[in-house]
Amino acid sequence: MYEQVSHSLLNSILNDLKPEIRRQDLRHFYTRLGANFYAIHSLFSTLYGHRDDFNIQILNLVETMARGYIQRSAELEELDMKRERDHNWFLSQKWVGMALYSNGFAENLEDLLHNRIGYLQELGINMVHIMPILKCPVGQSDGGYAVSDFRQIDERVGTLNIFRQVANEFRKREILLVHDIILNHTSDEHAWAQKAKAGEAHYQDYYYTFEDRRIPDIYEQSMPQVFPGTDPGNFTWSGEMQRWVMSVFHHYQWDLNYSNPEVLIQIVDIILFWANQGVDVLRLDAVAFLWKRLGSTCQNERHAHLILQLLKDCCQVTAPSVLFIAEAIVAPVEVTKYFGEDAIVAKECEVAYNATLMALLWDAIATKNAKLLCQGLKSLPGKLDRATWLNYVRCHDDIGFGFDDQDIRAVGYEPRAHRRFLTDYFTGSFDGQARGLAFNRDDATGDARICGSLASLAGLETALEADDQALIQAAIDRILLLHGVILSFGGIPLIYNGDGIGTLNDYSFSDDPSKSHDNRWVHRTKIDWKRAERRNQPGTVEHSLFGAMQKLIAIRKEIPAFADFNNRELLPLENDHLLGMVRFNPQRPSDLVVVIANFDSSAHGIDLETLSRHGLNPRGRLVDLASGLSPLLQDGVLAVGGQQFHWLTET
Repeated sequence: MYEQVSHSLLNSILNDLKPEIRRQDLRHFYTRLGANFYAIHSLFSTLYGHRDDFNIQILNLVETMARGYIQRSAELEELDMKRERDHNWFLSQKWVGMALYSNGFAENLEDLLHNRIGYLQELGINMVHIMPILKCPVGQSDGGYAVSDFRQIDERVGTLNIFRQVANEFRKREILLVHDIILNHTSDEHAWAQKAKAGEAHYQDYYYTFEDRRIPDIYEQSMPQVFPGTDPGNFTWSGEMQRWVMSVFHHYQWDLNYSNPEVLIQIVDIILFWANQGVDVLRLDAVAFLWKRLGSTCQNERHAHLILQLLKDCCQVTAPSVLFIAEAIVAPVEVTKYFGEDAIVAKECEVAYNATLMALLWDAIATKNAKLLCQGLKSLPGKLDRATWLNYVRCHDDIGFGFDDQDIRAVGYEPRAHRRFLTDYFTGSFDGQARGLAFNRDDATGDARICGSLASLAGLETALEADDQALIQAAIDRILLLHGVILSFGGIPLIYNGDGIGTLNDYSFSDDPSKSHDNRWVHRTKIDWKRAERRNQPGTVEHSLFGAMQKLIAIRKEIPAFADFNNRELLPLENDHLLGMVRFNPQRPSDLVVVIANFDSSAHGIDLETLSRHGLNPRGRLVDLASGLSPLLQDGVLAVGGQQFHWLTET
């Protein structure tokens, strides 16, 4: 009955579309809208069905989707149909990503376009996340995540025309382009915020604003603070507006009010705008914060998931080839919910950051064992068949040790003491090797997040200063070990700008007044292209790292077992220092790869009978695909060197 009502409404909406829209060729649009309208209408009704203007707003939504479809190029429409036919295309092992700032990897977008794409392809990168490049204020921009215009490229990095050229060139080279959509907030310099400050009630309703502290104080009772050290509280007083405004992240980032359907429709329009510029993947920022409810933490609310489902359905109608990445740095039990509730198909985001794996890997580096890593992976909820992880070692943000306390206790640690140890280790207080900085330290609990480049956290900075070749090699081994895991885990590995050549911390941020208060800038460094040239000089650190990662990426792309079809099993090992995983080819289950990673600095052995129980024939010839060599075997034991890994198969 409900389905009949929604289709009747659809017919009415289509009849009410503006004549200039109805005159267009909308064949594929009508087909996709018909297939998705029941879900769209149901979600929109749940969110906004109580409003008097419901029918007007859903007409606006459909017209927004139709305009996006009309503006879509023939080339992108062809790509839509191609990916609809091969709907598992993004689960392939061939995708390897890199995250970069356009003015950190290059001087700007034009320099990236004309001079730097070759480096990406040389390394084997075919998915590039160009981090925030939209117009934002000078100074108070949160690294570009405080947007003052959702449709304009910041003039400091380029123009919209140059961005389109980058998108076109990437498409020719089969490189996926990833672009940020900041869903949760705008800069307080955005036109909407400026109109709200000027007293326009219409735009004040785009945000959460209050004339006094009564409601904000109720919110504060249950809302945690994101930046308690640098930006405490969740509300900011606007003198121009003479109202309090919700600002969960920074005082200059005003949270959008999704209980207002106009906000959602504006965001749909923005998503489709960037899809039509040639973006393949949209990274949706801070998705856990989208819905605010009194008495809750205002994170991971059910309505936040409904918003994401609605955004996905709308994009599916207009630009179905575009993927969504969920940037949800939340507890493991919550992360997989951002794929959606369907048993198979991702109804929210096809891709999600695997922050759990990232943090667990750093724990294994600090402890030199895989106890918590293995326990945490056992507790990581399963994902949908048509969804995948974005696996990373470092990114532009800090490292938080948000492990489940039950997992920490299960492996024999006390949660508070263990997190304090990790902070001490990565700030160099334990053995002096890691060179990280504590971020937003909580003096009451001792908790802190960690900033620092991969190379500096892995001990390379310390080793180079000491000119100690043994320490340098140990740091290189750690870097390759971490990448060996993310390249073989299942999902899309994401390498951070500069990690392929061992870029170190850059402490000059402390001299810049706009950055000195935020030590995440210590690892948001510009790539040193003189150092990068040393990747071609044998005997250099850059050559060792770049060559090894280049080789691993190329090998990964040739291993069908590394595609992501829920074809990974943890290998139970009786050695706390080792992580073991079995990866099998879903087309040929007998065609498998066993991944073994040793996080200790000393060698450890595995009984070959253990491998035989999981599909490898100990009497056959084993080969390590990562090195191309046969592993060291003695008396029925396979040796794994300190901070080494193997991708084992039999020939």
